Amino acid sequence: MDLVASAIADPVRRDILEMLRHGPMPAGAIAERFAISRPAVSRHLRVLRESGLVRDDAVGRQRVYALDAAPLADIAEWIARFGTPPEWERRLDALETEVHRTRRDRRASPELPEENTA
Repeated sequence: MDLVASAIADPVRRDILEMLRHGPMPAGAIAERFAISRPAVSRHLRVLRESGLVRDDAVGRQRVYALDAAPLADIAEWIARFGTPPEWERRLDALETEVHRTRRDRRASPELPEENTA
């Protein structure tokens, strides 16, 4: 579990996992989405592979990476011990309501600055 927790501690690696949720991707396509060097992305992919969160296959001259979310189950179980999901869901629902209310108020009130969505 520590290896997986360490792997997901980095925001670049979390972004890679998010990308791979939608399906396998070649290493080059993953690297293109980041402002860091390709060797740096390769190091992140190696950490994810060593933690078991991704697997890679050679397809021609490319390495294609795919998500393996199974190792996240232990972390999910551990986190679940610290709070009941309904409490988290209630808090997230309240946050979503407030975000929608703020957006609505900004559209309705010209004196409030527009939200930057970039």
